[in-house]
Formats: sequence, C-alpha cells, structure tokens
Amino acid sequence: MTHWFRQHRYALAAALGHLRRAPGSFLFNIIVVAIALALPFTGVTLLDNVRPMSEQLSVDPEISVFLKQDTPREQAEGLAVPLRQTLPDKQAKIIFTSREKALDSMKEKSGLADVLTTLGENPLPDSYVLKLDAFRLAQSGGDVDQLAEQIRALPGVDTVQVDSAWVKRLAALLNILHLGLLLLAVTLGTVVVAVIFNTIRLQVMTQREEILVSKLIGATDSFIHRPFYYTGALLGLCAGGLALGVVSLALRPLNTAIAEFARLYASEFQLTPLQPLAMAGLLGLSAGLGLIAAVLSVQRHLSRLN
Repeated sequence: MTHWFRQHRYALAAALGHLRRAPGSFLFNIIVVAIALALPFTGVTLLDNVRPMSEQLSVDPEISVFLKQDTPREQAEGLAVPLRQTLPDKQAKIIFTSREKALDSMKEKSGLADVLTTLGENPLPDSYVLKLDAFRLAQSGGDVDQLAEQIRALPGVDTVQVDSAWVKRLAALLNILHLGLLLLAVTLGTVVVAVIFNTIRLQVMTQREEILVSKLIGATDSFIHRPFYYTGALLGLCAGGLALGVVSLALRPLNTAIAEFARLYASEFQLTPLQPLAMAGLLGLSAGLGLIAAVLSVQRHLSRLN
C-alpha cells in the first residue's frame, strides 16, 4: 500500500511539474474547457431553482363530478363513500353541491335570477368537487386522468371534468428542458473530451524523448501513463471550478433583473447557487471527463512509441 501511494504521489508531483513549466498553455486550456462547461452548469443551476418553485405552485387539481338528472338524492349523497374509496389520498376534500344550491348560487352570481326562474324546472344536476391537494406537479397529469376514468365508471355519474391540463403542459415543458439540457451536456462534454484529448496529445509529443528514455531504463507503462492521467483530471477539475465560479458570479446581475420582475407579482424569488453536494458532483464529473480524455489520448499515442 505504501508503494502504491508513493507511485501516485510521484505521478501527481510530475503532473504539477509539467503544468508549472507551461502555465500559460494550461491556463488557456482551462478557460476553453470552462467555457464549454459553463453552459450545462448554468442549465443545471436554473433547473435546480425552478424545480422547487414549480412544486410550490398551487397544485390542487380539481375534479368536477356531475350526476345524472334522474339520480335520487339519497343515491347522490351516498356516492361520497365510493368517491372516497377511489381517491388515493384519504385527506382530499370532497364537496357535495345539491342542484338547488347550485341554482341559487347561479342566480346570485350571474344576475339572471328572473331568467332562470322562467325555466320552471331546475336544469342543474347534483355535483361533487374533489380537491386533490396531495398530488405533486410533475406526476399529477397522468394520475388525475386515470382517477377521472375510475370515477366515470361509478353508478349515477354523468360527466367528469378535470382541470389537470395545465399540470400536464408544465410537466411536459420541464421534461423538454431536461432533455434539452441533457443533449447540451452531451455535446459540450464531447467538446471537453476533445480539447483535453488534444492537450494530452501535445504533451505526449513534447515529452516523447523523455518517455523513450524512461522505457529504456525499465519504466512500466503504468508509471509513464499515470502523470498524464493526473494532468487530464486536474485540467477538468480546475475548469469545472472556474465554470462554477463564473455561474455563481453571473447569478448576481440576473437576480437584480429577476427581483424587479418578481416584485410585480409580489414574489421574492431569487436564483441561488447549487448546494455543496451538487457542486462536488459537477466537479467530480468534470474531473472524470478530463481523466477519460487523458486515458483515450495516452492509450492512442503512447502505443505508437512501443
């Protein structure tokens, strides 16, 4: 184990030594890779801020259940029991509105009391309103529709109206944003790998004679490859840190503009940086991309020197 740590310590020191000999080139590569990483990192930050905000919206889809005109009142009131059994959330509200109460409410709100009186018979049915306050925004669209189909099958039910269309639209929009971010991340991740691949290739070519001499005196392939692996990982790690720093700084002017807009809607919404655990994950991802690029480059170009 001590020998293993000694080898890796030497490889890391060798990688840092190579970087110190050409700091300008290394810094330039960090900037190029950081620019590529900044776009997906910004997308991740925005989605991370939008997700909790979307969950805090009024996500109480309602289902309006209208009964058949000839349904007896006793049967209509008794429908509350099967409705309660159908609902997955036992805390959901079930509100029964008799046809007489519905007509009185319409008379008060519409201002057409005289016109409605001339109709003679009450045209409105008994109805229920189900407030599904336990549903979450991202999943409710399909759940509410499935629940509505079950309610339509109950005896005495004539029409079921669902107001979950906005839920499905917003969920679809978030899915599109996630997919777009994924495609962007894959594309720019490929750019990152290509840049670091080329950087390691140039370094291998620059140290070609040193590598050949090391082979002549018995250095193993692992011993020769390891410093280049550390160089690629360090390049990815530093670029990821720079990209996160740029994104965090960019949030300040964005929040100034957002604050003025949010104030119009009596909101205090602000963009916040990612949590430390999420930042660590992105740094690990960027370092991993650098390591992958270094492995590919070293395996390709050092094999020609054997």
